Amino acid sequence: MQDFGMSVLVIVPTYNERENIAPIAEAVRSHGYSLLIVDDGSPDGTGQVADQLAESDESIHVLHRSEKQGLGPAYAAGFQRGLDLGAEILCEMDADFSHDPADLPRLVAAVEAGADLAIGSRYVPGGATVGWPWHRRFLSKAGNIYAAMMLGIKVKDSTAGFRAFRDTTIRKIEPSHCEASGYGFQIEMAWNTEKAGLDIVEVPITFRDRMVGESKMDRRIAIEAILLVTRWGFTRVFRRNRS
Repeated sequence: MQDFGMSVLVIVPTYNERENIAPIAEAVRSHGYSLLIVDDGSPDGTGQVADQLAESDESIHVLHRSEKQGLGPAYAAGFQRGLDLGAEILCEMDADFSHDPADLPRLVAAVEAGADLAIGSRYVPGGATVGWPWHRRFLSKAGNIYAAMMLGIKVKDSTAGFRAFRDTTIRKIEPSHCEASGYGFQIEMAWNTEKAGLDIVEVPITFRDRMVGESKMDRRIAIEAILLVTRWGFTRVFRRNRS
């Protein structure tokens, strides 16, 4: 890894992102950050392209998983590999440029300044979403409000997938113990970070819909997140009332 400030590793989970993976790798590496591509057995050859990138750049790493098992397990495996590699700041980022790689240094700077978790947020002043129809923006905002209400969290964009964690945060909240396999994983990680009493900073970003490839979001993933948040919320209230 590069020897400047804290060592940074950007973790990018992939499934059928062959057209995006080389340009996203170039964008991440332009900041001097290391990159870990976690591929869930993409049938389109994403994993092979990732291997070729790693062969030409020792700061690009590839973790191959045998099948598509969900965002949460992919990140949990990626975080463990990142810790093994000695990363001090571990970032999450999508492969499809919906998260602007140019914003990575701002997330990293927030952690270097003391945050335990920096979230690239659409729902704080200065944040925005571009390219989504109104109903998708409504559902996303409503989902975040519901998660905040049920779990009692202060984070405005708990479903956001653009993040930077301090290594000590990852060790403390143990991603491999998370229940959620889909986008509920992001909510669970933010909630666990808050429960641990760690410092979360939300950095405003502009989220743009992907230009190439197909979204991995589907109804099953959304239902999983709603059901988990509802169960977690009622369990939290029940335990609070018993104490």
